Amino acid sequence: MSDNRLTFKEMCAKFDVTPRTLRYYEYIELLSPDREGRARFYGPRECARMTLILRGRKFGFPLEEIRQWLLIYEQEGTEAQMHAWIEMADRQLVELAEQQAQLKEAITELHALRDDTAKKLGID
Repeated sequence: MSDNRLTFKEMCAKFDVTPRTLRYYEYIELLSPDREGRARFYGPRECARMTLILRGRKFGFPLEEIRQWLLIYEQEGTEAQMHAWIEMADRQLVELAEQQAQLKEAITELHALRDDTAKKLGID
């Protein structure tokens, strides 16, 4: 075994994910660890992919879109992947801005309703 590979348990700990999550990412072909018998080992490639997956999830990208984006690198290279990333990021920025506006509206309405109810109860 190479020194720069992580076991299944180490991978879960390093990225703070559950074993179920890690297995699922393998099932949907986001990750492809080396297998030795029943053991799984994750090298630098899989660690880099996991970093990108988690970053994509943080930004709200669906797993299938992340999977397709990772495939672009394998099939077409870095530059094509970077172009795809710009398009994905632009779409997601619009989506997040819409969600932000909806949250702001919901917060404003909730404050008003709370204040109205408090006023009726004589509470400030």
